[in-house]
Parts: sequence; C-alpha cells; structure tokens
Amino acid sequence: MEAYLNIIPYGRNAMGQNIAGIETAAEGIFGIPAKNLNLPQAAYIAGIPQAPFAYTPFLSSYYGGGKKNEKNIKPGIDRMKTVLFRMKETGYITEKQYEEAINYDITKDFREKTLRATERYPYLTQEIQERTKDIFAEMLAKKDGIDPERFEEDDKVKGKYKILAEREMRTGGYRIYSTIDKTLYDEMNKVAEEFEYYGFTYTREEKDLSTGEVVLKDDPVQVGAIMLENNTGRILSFVGGRDHQLMALNHATQAFRQNGSSMKPLLVYAPAIEYGVIGAGSPVVDVKFDIKVGNDDWSPSNYYADLENGIIPARKALSESLNLPTARLYNEIIDKRPAEFLKKMNFTKLHAEDYVNYSTSYGGMKIGVSVEENTNAFATFANGGKFIKSYIIDRIEDMNGNIVYQHEVKPVDVFSPETAYIITDMLRDVVKPGGTGQQVPGFMNFNTDLAAKTGTTNGYGDAWLVGYNPNVSLGLWFGYKDHTRKLYTRGTGQMHPTTRTTMLFSRLLNKANEVKPDIIGAGDSFKQPEGVVSKPFCAISGLAPSEACSNAGLIRSDLFNSKVMLPTEPDDSIIDASYVSVKGSRYMSLPSTPSEFIVAGGTGVSQSYIDRMLGSWGGDASKLFPSSSIFSSGVVWGRNSQPTMLLQRGKRVNRRFKFSLD
Repeated sequence: MEAYLNIIPYGRNAMGQNIAGIETAAEGIFGIPAKNLNLPQAAYIAGIPQAPFAYTPFLSSYYGGGKKNEKNIKPGIDRMKTVLFRMKETGYITEKQYEEAINYDITKDFREKTLRATERYPYLTQEIQERTKDIFAEMLAKKDGIDPERFEEDDKVKGKYKILAEREMRTGGYRIYSTIDKTLYDEMNKVAEEFEYYGFTYTREEKDLSTGEVVLKDDPVQVGAIMLENNTGRILSFVGGRDHQLMALNHATQAFRQNGSSMKPLLVYAPAIEYGVIGAGSPVVDVKFDIKVGNDDWSPSNYYADLENGIIPARKALSESLNLPTARLYNEIIDKRPAEFLKKMNFTKLHAEDYVNYSTSYGGMKIGVSVEENTNAFATFANGGKFIKSYIIDRIEDMNGNIVYQHEVKPVDVFSPETAYIITDMLRDVVKPGGTGQQVPGFMNFNTDLAAKTGTTNGYGDAWLVGYNPNVSLGLWFGYKDHTRKLYTRGTGQMHPTTRTTMLFSRLLNKANEVKPDIIGAGDSFKQPEGVVSKPFCAISGLAPSEACSNAGLIRSDLFNSKVMLPTEPDDSIIDASYVSVKGSRYMSLPSTPSEFIVAGGTGVSQSYIDRMLGSWGGDASKLFPSSSIFSSGVVWGRNSQPTMLLQRGKRVNRRFKFSLD
C-alpha cells in the first residue's frame, strides 16, 4: 500500500503539471506536507486516484494551469464527500467529524497558481540549464575517453554528448547551485525593466514557425548587462533582455556583437604598455592618414571627423576614445599579434582576420564578443593582470548530496600587475571631465574607485559601457536585433547612446550598492604596484628631459612600468630656431630672410622628429601642433587657417613666408 500511494497518479498541481505520489499531491494541491493534511483535505486526495484528471481541481499546463471553474471542480468535491460518507459508515470518523468535513470549504485550500521558475526567471533558468548541459556533456565525454581537443572541435561529437547531457540533467535528480545573488538579480532586472530611455521601437517581419505566416513583431532596443565578482569570476547578476517572450536570446551571454571602442584598452593600450612601447602619458599622434590596405584605401577619422589633435598624451587619446592615435599605435605593435591577449581572456569568436585587420583596434571584429566576455576581460585589469574566467554554476550535487561537480578558479596570467594598474589609472580619466564617460559620476549616488570605457560602433549599431572597481565589474550593451538599425541619428533630437548607457549603468550600480554594499565595496581602492613609477619626460617625444625641452616648458610626468620602459634616452627633438613673425604667426627664418625681420631664440623641432612621429603612415605634418594642441605654447609654428610647424620642408615654409610678406 505504501509503495502504491507513492507512485499512483494524482492529477495535476496548480501549475498544471502532472503529479504522482501522495506527498507530491499534498504539496501540489494544498501546499503542505501529507502529514499535515486535515480530514477533508485527506479525503479529497484519497478520492482522486479513481479518475485523476476528472477530480483534480486544476487545468492542464496546456491551458496555463490554475483552478478549474466551479462546475468542473464540483466532481472532485462530490468524490471527497463520498469518501467521507464511507469513512463514517465504516466507523473511521464520527458523525460530528463527518458533518464538519462535508461543510468545510475545501476550495479555499487549493493552491493558487504560481509562476514556475522558467516563467519567473526565464533568462536565468535557460542559462543555468545550458551551462549545466555543457558541464555534463564534458563530463560524459571524458568518462567515455573522448579526447578534450576532439570534443571541442568536432561539432557532431559535442552535439551527441549535449543530447546525453540534457537527458542526464533532467532525469538524474541533481541539485544545481548557481552563483547568482537573487536579491541583486531581482533588483537589477527591475531597474532595467523600468528604464525609460532605451529609444525607439521598430517593427520587423518574422515568419511564424507554427503557421508559416509572416507576422509583424516589435524590434525594440535590446539590452544586455552583467555583473561579475572580479577575484572569483562569479556571475553575480545579469540582465538578459527586454522581453524573453519576444526574444529568448540572452543578450548578456549569448549575443555576439562588435565591441566598438571598448576594445581599445584591451587590444591596443594595455599590450603597448606591456611591450614597453608607451607609458600612460607617452605622446601619440592624432593626425589623419590615408593608406592602402590590400586593394582598398583606408582613411579613418575620429568621432568628430574633422578633429586632429596632433601630438597628445596616450591617456588623453584613450579617455577621449580617439581613433586615429589608436590605429597608429596599433600599427606599431600589430606584428607582435596582440590579439593573443584577447584569446587568453576567452574571446571565443576570434577570427583569423581579427589578428591582422587594423580596424580591430577599435572593435571592428569579424563576429564579435558577448557582454560577458567583454566584461570578463576588463576584470583582468582589476585582478592585477590575471584573467579569471566567469562562471554561473558553482557546484552540482546528486540526489544523495554527493558533489559531482565543483567549479575551480584557475587564474591565467595575461598582463603584468604594472600594466593592469596603469591602464586602470588611464581608464579613471574616462569618467572625469573631458572623458567619454564623464556623465557617470553625475548619475551615481555614491563614490567609488571606478575605471571605465565606452564604445559605439559604426552607424551607432551598438553602444557599450564597461566599468570596474576593485571588487566588481559591470558591463552594459544596447542594440537592435537588426544590426542595420541605428541607435542614434544626429539632428533628430534623440538622446545620444552613450548618455543612455551611462544612465542605466549608473542606476544599476546605484541599486547594487544599495542592496549589496558588501559586494560592491565602494570604499576600496586600487593599489599601485612598486613597479609603477612616475617619471618626468619630454612631452612631445616621450624621451628623457633635455635642457632644450625644459626651456620650452614641455616637461611632463606620468606613470611608467619601470620593468619594461623608462624614459632614459635624452630628447633630441627640440632645436633652437630663429623665426619671423607675420601677422601674429611665427615662421622659421631661412638663410635668405633679411636679418631685420629675424627674432632669435625660437624653439623648433627637427625633421627627424617629424618623420619619427608620423611614421610609415605619414600625414600632414602641419597638424602635429595645431592651435588647440596642449603642447603648442613654446613651439614656433604657423597660426593661419592651416597651421604649419616651423620645421617643415624648406620649400613649403619658404612659399608661405614669401606669400605672407607679399
């Protein structure tokens, strides 16, 4: 009898799922253990096995579960009364107990329908299930002696074990523990749900797989966000999208998009520091160029297409997200294959083209990267240069409580602690006045040691913001499913995508600090390694200070990784130069210039310096020191509509000089 009661069908639970066994029935119908059932509840359950689906009080899951109407519940109640009558007739209960039981309103005890986990947390349950299947697939393949490399590369083999893994997961009675902090997850998703500035919702045509008809569906701005614990890789929370029913893709973990300028510190500036090519303030060249790449001309520009800042510090180029100096710097290091750093940081969709294309330097990837991968890579800087892979499954136990899987943290050395700190210090400038993320502090309601990077792709198809403090990293992405749709068109009154991502990023961080301040650790700060030193250098060349550079007022100090680079070679860029002044502009004098026009004691730069700075890609030398340049004071150069450095090729300077005299 005990075995029978534990296996027979008892109709459905409040969610409409089929149930079997007396204990499951008590929980599923009344929400209490079987031992706590009162007399009418017990009689109701005892009557069900004769006709489980006629007497169950709940609709099937096909109809959405929940209680039947009064007419269709009545057969189950009548059956309960029959059971009670027979119990009275056979002496199991008294007349008084019988009367009380048949007059008892059993309907008030039926469980209300509650959303299942898959309905309440669709993105989360989907993610946990998929990652659990990946774990089981790998475990089952290993058990069968399948070579790990073959398992990863052979889609058929992996597909076979994914099928076996799903069967194991659903039938094995496992208990799966995730890294998600439920409070943080609930609150962050609420913030994302209530955000009012996503932007315009389009419609798109889509084929209905069940009917074959083409229907119109909404195409809103989608969002993906994720928060990681830096030193463990634990995924604390994420936002998978706007509406799981509209689009089931988890935009935090499964959508791969070009990451725009958020690529710059990962692929260009950090590797350049690691290689000893630059320090934080080393001069880089923000001057246009036009080169041949294969059979194509390539002449990129900055966000403001006409802008050329000339010689500027690397930290300014990064904080203002300038494309020209980034591409030029990448050209200096591309032969070292810096994309290998991305591979170490688990960029899973790297393509052969991404290793050699110059446009990769500001996010122009062949396929792209997920929000999780991009954020996980930035956490490498927070971890002192060690990459710790993100994860969501902490452990898996079998039905007996035995641990069959336990995640292990395995740090990977990517950058030196010195490089990681210098990049962090440079990225602090992003959220300061002048940086592309300067609005962040204004939207935040607490202070923390924050480093960040913004990013947009061509045509505003994607908008990114990734930031980190010593404890957590938060990444955020906006975009449409249709990659060709723009998040922003100038002149339409739309809010700029960077402002939108900045607002939501700050709100998510504010809420996280409010509900989990111990996790955020707002008061912690990054510690500077001993190998990071501040040294003076000649700002326009990056070389050690010379007397001429000092006299010109061009000495600056900034951070260097002392283990790979220090400014020791004396500056040779600056020369003494006499000049003439024409209509307020200074030009270098020539041997033929009449002495009465010459002013002695000017400062100029050598031709070898010009050639060195412009490099193999060249460019207009007159733009090296434009009037807006922070290094322009103290250097003799032309200040007319097309400023000219005082030391250009003689003929050009001579022509301009003579023309001005005329």
